[in-house]
Amino acid sequence: MFKFIKGHLESITGIEIYPMISLLIFFIFFVVLFYWVFTAKKDYINTVSNIPLDNQNDTIL
Repeated sequence: MFKFIKGHLESITGIEIYPMISLLIFFIFFVVLFYWVFTAKKDYINTVSNIPLDNQNDTIL
């Protein structure tokens, strides 16, 4: 089945750019995420990390 798909995709002209675009988007996303993690304020990180432990707003459904 993979040979059928590979053979079909190789016959499409200009298809070789899509893997490069997806790799570039993937790489840029994780670089931006990495930058955000190291530049985030410690107060914000502590506040967000304590949200699951905050029992003041719990409601029973």
